[in-house]
Amino acid sequence: MEHRLFTFASLINPDHDFIIGFYTVICALVAVITAKIATNKMQVIPSGIQNIYESALSGMLFMAKDIIGEKLARKYFPLAGTIGILVFFCNMLGIIPGFEAPTANWSFTLVLALIVFFYYHYEGLKAHGFFHYIAHFMGPVKWLSPLMFPIEIISHFSRIISLSFRLFGNIKGDDMFLLVMLMLVPWIIPIAPFGILVFMGALQAFVFMILTYVYLAGAVVVQDQDQL
Repeated sequence: MEHRLFTFASLINPDHDFIIGFYTVICALVAVITAKIATNKMQVIPSGIQNIYESALSGMLFMAKDIIGEKLARKYFPLAGTIGILVFFCNMLGIIPGFEAPTANWSFTLVLALIVFFYYHYEGLKAHGFFHYIAHFMGPVKWLSPLMFPIEIISHFSRIISLSFRLFGNIKGDDMFLLVMLMLVPWIIPIAPFGILVFMGALQAFVFMILTYVYLAGAVVVQDQDQL
């Protein structure tokens, strides 16, 4: 029987799929509740949690507009921003002893990667039409298209593995790092390691969000191959 670390959710049901689903719902609720609190009493001069949220969202949009333009950055922010915020809270949950980060489970990160994968292709098809969108998989030189097309297809499918494994591997590694530190110094709160894990969790959420924008930009801002 596979040995698993204790988490509070295992007191309800020891099934690991239930544990991951339970903590995913918890993280989603925390994200919604904190957003509700931040926007409950909007002020012209923000303070407290409203200030934190406005600073975070402004920073996300500032980075995104350099990738895809301000108009499209705002259009796709409900998806990219929501994923970034959810991933952040999921990462942070794993830092708390007795809890497990949903992002440390490959099935969770795979679902996020598939959502991004299908959505950016859907947006690309909607923006350019089927034939024009497929044409950009052929490369800039027509006689190279039989070679470029399968390479592009493999490249796009590899993004699913890249997105899911990057997040899963980093957060799983962070969990193992925290476990080792707590075993080495069980009676002393390892402040520095916790600080590192908070930074890495925020960084991985940011990377996932930015890559979502990068893939959307590649799909909806397709250059006309005939002009190359």
